[in-house]
This record gives sequence, structure tokens and C-alpha cells, in this order.
Amino acid sequence: MSKIMGDSGQPNPPVLSSRSQMLVLIVAFAALVFDGVELGLMPVASLSVSQSLLGDDYTPTLGGDWFARFTAALMLGAAIGGIALGSLGDRIGRSRAMGISILFYSVFAALGAWAQTQEQMLLLRFLVGLGVGGLWPNGIALVAECWSSAKRPLVSGAMMAGLNTGILLLSQLACVWPLTADSWRWIFYLAGAPAVLGLFVLVALPESPRWLASVGVAKARSTPLRELFSPGLIRITLVGIAVSAIPMIGAWSASKWMIPWADQVAGKAHGGYKAITQGYWALGAVIGSFAGAQLAEWLGRRRSYVLISFGAVSLTWAMFLLTAPLRPEFHAVVFAQGIVSTLFFGWLALYLPELFPTHVRATGSGLAYNSGRFATAVGVLLAGVLFSALGGDYSRVGALCAFVYALGLVVIRFAPDTRSAEL
Repeated sequence: MSKIMGDSGQPNPPVLSSRSQMLVLIVAFAALVFDGVELGLMPVASLSVSQSLLGDDYTPTLGGDWFARFTAALMLGAAIGGIALGSLGDRIGRSRAMGISILFYSVFAALGAWAQTQEQMLLLRFLVGLGVGGLWPNGIALVAECWSSAKRPLVSGAMMAGLNTGILLLSQLACVWPLTADSWRWIFYLAGAPAVLGLFVLVALPESPRWLASVGVAKARSTPLRELFSPGLIRITLVGIAVSAIPMIGAWSASKWMIPWADQVAGKAHGGYKAITQGYWALGAVIGSFAGAQLAEWLGRRRSYVLISFGAVSLTWAMFLLTAPLRPEFHAVVFAQGIVSTLFFGWLALYLPELFPTHVRATGSGLAYNSGRFATAVGVLLAGVLFSALGGDYSRVGALCAFVYALGLVVIRFAPDTRSAEL
């Protein structure tokens, strides 16, 4: 286990005061709330944006195709940002890399309010993705290193709940002020507000004591990315990528199709139905992302991942084939699927920092978590092709892509159980 952790023999780092620990947790939670807003923005706004920018050329099938493109652009940006800005966090510090990530996703999101073409919006979603991807590894590493091992399941769950709290808040806002082809730009202005938080993080947020203690040691080593693929860490790195990629691909190539599906079925008669649907899913996701870390601590890392994988494939398939938008039971199934499919992400928030030593923790976590987004970008584009080939049938696309989650039953066999590990 010491090989996995890689920090044995280093002096114990200083401990932050309780006030500083709480400040780190609150600020990182808020940053992830806004990160969730960015992730949830296009699923609820995409069709309205496309109707507005395409004008008379818009068709429902083309709207679904552009939803896939926007999602793929965000995922590609997040994959690159997670690796590049994660590595930056190991070089200049978690806090500063967090601040830069927040500025990236907020400034470029705000510029979306001025987009005049689909291509401009596509580029901006890629740039937003750089910040979305960079925040996760640095925020998770910072909180994990500032809190004791006994409290990490609790704070890791709270962090991931923040991500889905942002999606939930956005959905409730869209219920009050529905997004339409004539009224959608305001949501992008709002998405730029976290720039203020980014400036605060750069100026005032404490740094990780463990990172500060590792700086001298890290300078004597090779670059973080090179070390992650060295003989001592390559197996751990590949395992981290695999267990992260499956829930990421499943979430964006399968689960997220429920939102434009709800918009297509109910949009004309019930303009707020898509936001209500996202709200039910996000409420379940807040519960699931918090509970995932607790489940991993209770049942063990490997056993819990197996159960989550089985539950996710079953509920996602059921959501697309056994019910449909406007049916009485639809939102109950959406809520349940939101809980189960996001247990993965609370699990990852606890597990990934345990895999990697301090001097490459942000890079390793970012590489593992965000490499799945490269595959997700490809998977979403393929899902878009499948969507067009099936004549715009959301339910069949979602049900077929649900089986991505079943791959988790295989890859977890190769993952070490870090339950007794110390950072």
C-alpha cells in the first residue's frame, strides 16, 4: 500500500487551523457548485440555443446532433484542462490552479451570451471545458490534503454533492424562467459570475500543507506526467483512467439524453418540463454523489463499485425503455437513476486521491478523471451518429448506450482496494 501512496519517509506536514480547513472546504464546494452549473447548462439550454442560432434551418434531429457536438466539445476541453491544469496544480499549488480554472470556466461561459453562430458556441464550450476539467483534480486534492483521513469520506462526498447541487440549482432557475429560443442568453451572463470567486481563490485561499511539504522533493523528480507512466506507477495510472472513464462515458453518452428527450416530447405543451426533469435527476445526483464516498468506505472500494455498476446499467436501461416523458412514473425513475449513476462520482472523489502520491496527486487524479472525457467526447459523437441513424429516437439511443456501465464489472477486478490507505 505504501507503493500506491508513495509518501512514506516524508516528514509530517503542518496542519491547517480549523478555520482554514473550513474555508478551503466551503470555497472548494462553491467552486464545484458553479462547475455543476457549467455542466448542466447545455443539456437544458442546447435546443433553445440551436433554435435561435439556426433559425429556419433548425430541425429536431439537427438539434439533437448539435447537443452531441456541444457535449463533445465540453468533454474534450475538460479532458485537456483536467490534465494540463491538474499538472499545473502539482507545479504551482492547488489553490492557484483552482483560481485559474474558475476564471476559465466563468469568463468563457459569459462570452456565450454574445455567440452569433453554432460554431462560436462550440468553441466557447470547449474553452469552458478547460476550466471545468481543471477544477476537479485541484479542488479534490486540496480538500483531501487539508482534512484528516477519518473525515475524508464525509468531505469527499460533500464536494461531489456540490457539483450536482449546481445542476439542481440551475434546473430550478430554468423552471422559474424557462429557456426558449427568444430568451436564453441571460443564463450565460449568470454563468460568468463565479469569476469573482476565482479572483478570491487566487488571492486569499490557503495552500495545501502537504503540497508545500512535497515541493522540495518533487523538484528532484521527473515531470509528473512522465512519472505517472513510469514502471512504478503506470499500472495504477491505467486503473485510475479505466474506473473513471466508465461512469463518465455512461453519464454523457447515455444518461444526459433524457433532458433533450423530455424537451422533444413535452417542450411545446410544457416549456418547463425539461428543467423539471433535470431537477429530479439533479436532486437524486446530490444524494448519490454524497453517498458514493460513504458507500465506498462502508463496503470497500471494489465491492461498492461492482454494485454501483450493476445498478447504473439496470436503471438507465429502464429509464429509456420502461417509461417515457409525461408518464406519471417517469420522474421517479429519473430521480432513482440520478442517485445510482452518480454514486460513482462520490466514489471517485474518495478513491483517486488515495491512488497517487502527493507530488503527482493532482496530475494523477486529473489524468485519471479526465482521460475518460476523451473517450466520452468520442462516445457522445458516436451516440449522435447513432441518434441520427435511428431517426432521432432518444429512447433507443439511451438504452443502447446504458450498457457502457456494465464494463465497470470487468475493470474493477484490476483495481487495488485502498480502504486502509493513508494519504
